[in-house]
Amino acid sequence: MKAQELSDTARALVAGDRGILAMDESTSTCNRRFAKVGIPETVEARRAYRELIVTAPGLAESISGAILFDETIRQRARDGTPFVKILAEAGITPGIKVDMGAKDLAGHPNEKVTEGLDGLRGRFAEYSQMGARFAKWRAAIALGPGLPSRGCIEANAHALARYAALCQEADFVPIVEAEVLMDGDHTLERCRHATEELLRAVFHQLFTQRVLVEGTILKPNMVVPGLSCPRQETVEEVADATVETLLRAAPAAVPGIAFLSGGQPVELASARLNAMNARFKSRAPWPLAFSFARAIQQPALEVWAGQESNVKAAQQALLHRARCNKAARIGAYNAAMERA
Repeated sequence: MKAQELSDTARALVAGDRGILAMDESTSTCNRRFAKVGIPETVEARRAYRELIVTAPGLAESISGAILFDETIRQRARDGTPFVKILAEAGITPGIKVDMGAKDLAGHPNEKVTEGLDGLRGRFAEYSQMGARFAKWRAAIALGPGLPSRGCIEANAHALARYAALCQEADFVPIVEAEVLMDGDHTLERCRHATEELLRAVFHQLFTQRVLVEGTILKPNMVVPGLSCPRQETVEEVADATVETLLRAAPAAVPGIAFLSGGQPVELASARLNAMNARFKSRAPWPLAFSFARAIQQPALEVWAGQESNVKAAQQALLHRARCNKAARIGAYNAAMERA
């Protein structure tokens, strides 16, 4: 894929008021979420749940792309149609998560590095034949006493850049997910500093590895206080801290920012995204979009509860959350939408 085509694909994923649906949960993560609501932890249950999502009528009105897991990209609807084909025909670009998860980083207690580079070139070839057009790799950085270390930041930034270079070599648009985790009692200011340090390291490595930034989407955390921090800043304060940090650390050449939700309450994630667009849309150099998982899926999962009779109601719950975030992309979301 030429540079222009990479750029065009990246821009299309964050264009207008749509966003990217992350449905790339690993088998263990999916099973854990199923267990919490009493759904059997089986291949068929996972397949049925994913079919519910990809066949939701009108999903493409709010969703431009869907990030799949390895098991998911190989699955089919009950009538035998591959999920990838269903998505593509609906106007949703299929993508694939390619990292193998976070592993303990040697010499750095309580810190992780994401693995999965070995054999990635060959996996891209297979995923391309299956119909995927973009990919995602996640680096997760924990905050705590003495954390994160510079070694952890550099190791994860380097892996992200190596992945992104392999992506573009294979004509895939890389989504670069650089996440400072919400777990802990750290302040918003602490998160702001760690996020800026991480993003600066990531873009330094992207340039070093000759990654085309214009063909890359950044998926960062919002700048928020830790979940157990006594002070929880307002929606507006989070919006200001997040965009100001990005203005300092993310090049204007990036085609778009697609925020992760990171386990935020679903309505709060929408409200924070809305505030960012309402306050900064006119002067931010990139679109402020979303790439949410639980913040779109969770209500639908709870409504479905593994029951065929609940599929339509679950799809409506999914579409509602997608529409709320579509509105947040243009600063038009408000709490009244939740009661509509």
